[in-house]
Amino acid sequence: MSETILALAAGFIVGVLFSAIKLPIPAPPVLPGVMGIFGVYAGGIFYQWLVERFFT
Repeated sequence: MSETILALAAGFIVGVLFSAIKLPIPAPPVLPGVMGIFGVYAGGIFYQWLVERFFT
């Protein structure tokens, strides 16, 4: 849980800093960004399942 809070805090600070110096926020649009993160997570879970199922 502390990693989640630290990631949220870091993202918040980066958002504030980028907005303060008038730069575009370094993130993709909301839905595509969330789907990309979900895809990376799902791929990692699938890989672990694949290795456990077929290679152990």
